[in-house]
Amino acid sequence: MHARIWLTASAVLLTAGCGAQPRPVAVPAVDPVTVEVAAASSGGACRLLDFAVIEEHLGVRFDVAAASDKGDTHTCVVRAERATLPELTLTVTDTSIDVPTFNADVLPDGAAKVSKLGQVAYRRTLAKTAKHGPIAEVGWLATEDRLATLHWTCERGAPKAEAEELTGKLVGLAKKINTRAM
Repeated sequence: MHARIWLTASAVLLTAGCGAQPRPVAVPAVDPVTVEVAAASSGGACRLLDFAVIEEHLGVRFDVAAASDKGDTHTCVVRAERATLPELTLTVTDTSIDVPTFNADVLPDGAAKVSKLGQVAYRRTLAKTAKHGPIAEVGWLATEDRLATLHWTCERGAPKAEAEELTGKLVGLAKKINTRAM
């Protein structure tokens, strides 16, 4: 009797999977989802930058950030995904220099001094080269013993006047950067 029940159960189980295959169900196509990643997620000096704040001050939307840390120096480079230039670089270095040393050793010749940014600050433009357009730069000695520089590299063929205008915008962005957060 047990053998007949066992054989019947085995036959039912063996034939249960032999039915017709289920028909595939059509699923509508889904548009790809774009997830915006914050610049800060790259680490390093990128923790001090925000894509929206950069766009607010400079009028350019960046969406790619890369960071590097070497010793006491933290760097972040931001770009648009499909473009090499323009690019914005932030460098923050721990330092023990004071204002007179900054003025003597760091302040570039011909740079304009900037007020109300750190302990002392400057802004300047550099000439274009064969590889890139002119450069706008703002550097400052932050109150918490950090030397910071914002460096904007323009696209090839950009006029120097564009870089000169950008130095003012970089000063505004620099005032938003909290170097204490490093």
